[in-house]
Amino acid sequence: MEQQTQSVERQHCDVLVIGGGPAGTTVAPMLAEKGYKVVILEKDHHPRFHIGESLLPANLPLFEAMGIAEEVRSIGMHKPGAEFVSPNHDMSSVFNFAEAWDKSMPSAYQVKRDEFDTILIRNAARKGVVVHEGCKAKGIDFLEDKSAVVRAMHDDGRESEWQARFVVDASGRDTFLANRFRIKHRNPKHNSSAIYGHFTGAKRLEGQAAGNITIFWFEHGWFWFIPMQNDLTSIGMVTWPYFMKTKGERSLEQFLRDGIAMCPKLGERLMNATLVNEVEATGNFSYVSERNHGENYVMLGDAYAFIDPVFSSGVLLAMNSGVLAAEAIDTCLRTPAKAPAALKRFDKLMKHGPKEFSWFIYRVTNPIMRDFFMGPRNLFRTKEAVLSMLAGDIFGKTPIWPSIWMFKVLYYFANVIQPKRAFMGWKRRQFNIQRVDDPAANAL
Repeated sequence: MEQQTQSVERQHCDVLVIGGGPAGTTVAPMLAEKGYKVVILEKDHHPRFHIGESLLPANLPLFEAMGIAEEVRSIGMHKPGAEFVSPNHDMSSVFNFAEAWDKSMPSAYQVKRDEFDTILIRNAARKGVVVHEGCKAKGIDFLEDKSAVVRAMHDDGRESEWQARFVVDASGRDTFLANRFRIKHRNPKHNSSAIYGHFTGAKRLEGQAAGNITIFWFEHGWFWFIPMQNDLTSIGMVTWPYFMKTKGERSLEQFLRDGIAMCPKLGERLMNATLVNEVEATGNFSYVSERNHGENYVMLGDAYAFIDPVFSSGVLLAMNSGVLAAEAIDTCLRTPAKAPAALKRFDKLMKHGPKEFSWFIYRVTNPIMRDFFMGPRNLFRTKEAVLSMLAGDIFGKTPIWPSIWMFKVLYYFANVIQPKRAFMGWKRRQFNIQRVDDPAANAL
């Protein structure tokens, strides 16, 4: 029987972007508007489900610059702030973005990611980006002429190759390049998993605060409560490996419901709620890659690193990485002699966001830090500075850093004068972040 070989479509472009999420759909139109031929390969078809519905105020100026502000507003639930609820404190604590250092960004949105991401990828196409949905990158070769060839498979069985002058890995948690380079590592300072679903009928806060995200701490981690339009609420449990190990034969839905039962204040809000989709889970939640660029590629957003989502930083970090990449890639392609300096600056700014958020994330479950969040004071304008950080205002000229430094000094001082409490908090954290195959974790 004669074997038939299917021909491979071979094409060229200036920039090939792997992934059509927030990072890829930010960098692509920016480069297309500079005159480059840009191609996006997206393995799924939009709209498609994705978790991560809470946006930050610092996202909004980006939407304006991209020309999509009204479209996002039309699908968004107004979000004036964030509420923190602790089982060890009688009152909740609410951070209103209007009280941040920069008063010009008083709110954000909660969005359904299938709608939001569709807006982004359609905007890229309108701006001249060639978008291929249902097309998954399968391999890559870097050539001696400093170009790269990416091999991809369409979901109808066709194979394609693109030779590009520059490659952008915006593949999210698929971490296309990091996996091939074997440079992706579990974050040793953090180790958690998430189980999540969408509910209707959840009890929200009253008035303008109805759109606030709420963070509920419980013994084994924390929950997110994210209100969206049309009475839809995203509920997620972020927990540690030892607790995930107790799931046993229970379904994900039952495990989530049992976790909710351990958080009475959240349970009250979900008393009359109905689950409307299949519960899903994501493991190995936090990771980082050894590098985020080479001479003809960059890795953006989750394709480079992922941190715990307690402060809703994911979409902002992804889109901001797209802005940084567009500037760096333009320099690399237009003025090759300046490429090393441009990529060095890109690297520094890429690390800035995760670094600043992570300092708080690594300590947010510490009982002393929890006291700071549940009873915030504005000594040395520290509350305003922390609010600016929570709003994502960490990349501009807002002069928050002396006050952030003072906040850290106050935190460390509180640990010094409460040594036993500080030690127990540290000891508990070390236990929490252990891998499930560690003997101490197995003892539970």
